[in-house]
Amino acid sequence: MNDKMKDKIVEWIKDYATKHDKTSLVIGISGGIDSAVVSALCAETGITTIPVILSIWSEDLLAFEQMNWLDDNYPNIEGKVMNMNNIFRKFTHFANRLNANSELGFANSRSRVRMAMLYQIAQSNNGLVIGTGNKVEDFGVGFFTKWGDGGVDISPIGDLYKSEVYDLGADLGIPKHIMKAAPTDGLWDDGRTDEEQLGLTYDQLEDAMKRGKDSEHYERYKELRTANLHKMEPIPVCLTNSGK
Repeated sequence: MNDKMKDKIVEWIKDYATKHDKTSLVIGISGGIDSAVVSALCAETGITTIPVILSIWSEDLLAFEQMNWLDDNYPNIEGKVMNMNNIFRKFTHFANRLNANSELGFANSRSRVRMAMLYQIAQSNNGLVIGTGNKVEDFGVGFFTKWGDGGVDISPIGDLYKSEVYDLGADLGIPKHIMKAAPTDGLWDDGRTDEEQLGLTYDQLEDAMKRGKDSEHYERYKELRTANLHKMEPIPVCLTNSGK
């Protein structure tokens, strides 16, 4: 990764915001490499950048380290922190009353509740909600929450493999603790990692995406992709008036 790639993404973000007359960039940060890189790229634009920590039943110290690093390195940071325990506790209460008590559902709902707050912040600051998903997660195996962390306005690193995100993180000077942290979606109380959920490392997934059937990890990759393809495809529309 080189400065040319960084500059290209920064200019792309800036051009999109200018085209749509937006004056702020809103990013949910977790202390992970993806949100660290995206928030830094947004800050590089010079546009008001609003990194947001939305805690639900857990607080990741790396997210606060990320927030402090951004504040120390860029003058256009307006960070926000909110504990959403009470909001999500009420959501859980009413879901249980409806017998809608899926544990996976609750994990995904954490992401969707956060998404709603990010858009509230963006709407209140003439901003865009910026996605933090990379090519492997968002367009390879669909490892994101539909209408949660997948609900964004633009996706600056959506065409970068995970290895390229790490390269870009090194170029940006992202703190080593964040660079070395095990990737996790932060949606489970037991702190399970992405690798534990996916059954493959990001290097293995990337190998399967690049080498296809020649990769020993291809079958697991294909299994994950098939199960989540509905997230990555456009919403199906019944074409009643198209004559088809």
